[in-house]
Amino acid sequence: MTLSSATRSLFVIALATAVAICARPVITAAHPSVDIVVKNWSFTPGTVEAHVGEPTVLRFTDSEGVHGVESDELGIPKTTIMPGKLTEVSFTPKTAGTFAVHCAIVCGEGHDKMILTVHVVP
Repeated sequence: MTLSSATRSLFVIALATAVAICARPVITAAHPSVDIVVKNWSFTPGTVEAHVGEPTVLRFTDSEGVHGVESDELGIPKTTIMPGKLTEVSFTPKTAGTFAVHCAIVCGEGHDKMILTVHVVP
């Protein structure tokens, strides 16, 4: 069976279109984000990972008490986290390492143990 020239042309156009669609880049989120639940004396998860030079967004939801975060080493400005509100903090780590981000607002007897550990990898 032979194909007419019009049929061959349509087949070539359809094949080229399919290849072009499959070759499109995969679109991903502009910045990785990490959801963190905050309550009296804990961050959950208590440890997060970020990459050097890659913008990262920490998305805090607070279920009790007023808390805060701040880290000069990571470039996280002092930010208050209020109950019932989503609070986003963006930062771009400049160096690899493990960083302890303490609660920045005195929140009671367990305040000194309220630490978010950020592992920054190359």
